[in-house]
Amino acid sequence: MDKESAKRFEEAVTTILELIGEDPKREGLAKTPHRVFKAFKHMCEGYDMDPKKVLGDALFESSNDEMVLVRDIEFYSLCEHHLLPIIGRAHVAYIPDGRVVGLSKIPRMVNIFARRLQIQEQMTEQIADAITETIKPKGVAVVLEARHMCMEMRGVEKINSTTVSSALRGLFKSDAKTREEFMSMVNAPLRPRY
Repeated sequence: MDKESAKRFEEAVTTILELIGEDPKREGLAKTPHRVFKAFKHMCEGYDMDPKKVLGDALFESSNDEMVLVRDIEFYSLCEHHLLPIIGRAHVAYIPDGRVVGLSKIPRMVNIFARRLQIQEQMTEQIADAITETIKPKGVAVVLEARHMCMEMRGVEKINSTTVSSALRGLFKSDAKTREEFMSMVNAPLRPRY
């Protein structure tokens, strides 16, 4: 973001502070517009990332044709309706078809889409589609479990309610045994870390 955009963003935050009855010049708030700008720049950096490029830079030939699962990937996003946090975990699996992707790219893929204004259902689909289109595996499965602060802090105020969404592609959608294996791996108890 250029300096002019940053200035406009900070002015907008100052206006919001004034409209809610605060004094943006008081000591505790004097630097808040700049801090909020920096926070949003970080929380929305996914718009500047190309998922296909990130995944495409780490594809490797492999004879493996068994499920690869990266589970319990923590993510933080912002609800596009209220700009309030979404806090959750992602479980992402794929079945290679001649190529595998570097394992660190799967959590990075989650972050790319989490760091955009989102709804959980859309984010789940975007992760699955990006992996499907780039790696071209035999199947992809994505499950997101998240708490939405727009439900907990306002509105119905249902604390600790969790939303679960899934996106299944290829074998995960067409083969019940593959889908069951994925779900049993996702739901298996955590073991002590190595």
